[in-house]
Amino acid sequence: MLHIQRNPRISIVIPCYNHGMYIDETIASINNIEDKNLFEIIIVNDGSTEELCNQRLKAIDATGLYKIIWQENQGVCVARNNGFKEVRGEYVLPVDSDNRITPEYIYKAIEILDTRKDISIIYTDSILFGNESGIRKAGEFNLQRLMLNNFIDNCSVFRNSMLKELGPHDTYKTINGVEDWEFWLRAAFNGYKFHYINEPLFEYRVLSDSGSARLNANKIKGNSNMDHFKNKHPYYFGPQFVDDYFIKKFKTSPIGFIGKLILKVYFPHRFAKLVEKGKLRKYI
Repeated sequence: MLHIQRNPRISIVIPCYNHGMYIDETIASINNIEDKNLFEIIIVNDGSTEELCNQRLKAIDATGLYKIIWQENQGVCVARNNGFKEVRGEYVLPVDSDNRITPEYIYKAIEILDTRKDISIIYTDSILFGNESGIRKAGEFNLQRLMLNNFIDNCSVFRNSMLKELGPHDTYKTINGVEDWEFWLRAAFNGYKFHYINEPLFEYRVLSDSGSARLNANKIKGNSNMDHFKNKHPYYFGPQFVDDYFIKKFKTSPIGFIGKLILKVYFPHRFAKLVEKGKLRKYI
């Protein structure tokens, strides 16, 4: 296989399910990187049922340029993990099969990880396209913030050594769609450090029927995942304590609590002046 002749610095893992109309765009964006020996591409066909997707992947496989893994449909977590088993690079970048990356992302991530041995994960902003447009800002890393909400996209670069230490993505029964969140939490809880590049360095396709959209609409799965997180990481993770805190605040002064929320959301300048005068506490 021609891809074996490469000595990659970074392994790009692409799970693919019925994305025959997008996969060529994803690969083309990666191939904009001039140094073809810098990377390898590993594509995992997660039991696609779409004829176009299987045709495109067979044609891509025939080139010998990329590693293609064929499996029965088991979900994105298992697909990505099976791709992780094949990586040969020092660094790993998961990319969804309908997204696109910029060459600058690869170059900048490698440079930072090469020079900053204390950093293990690189993440960036993203450019939205498809059903939405604009820039999605990720923002600087904060562990408390990460425990409340996943602001780090799956399309982030991390050290292969960290993957070997932490193990692959969680395959809990309902976790498809938020497996990256648990992975980032696990990394943070084990002392691995994150670095934010304040630039949009990959393109995120927004689809109305995406897996993340379906997951966000499914409250039962969402609740199951949160219970799984707090049971898996009880020493660190406790969303129930956030609820307890706000319930206690509300019970103490319902009108005052609601009034403060209204001020902070709809009248921020008035709120700031009251804080400055010592009339209100700065945080809820």
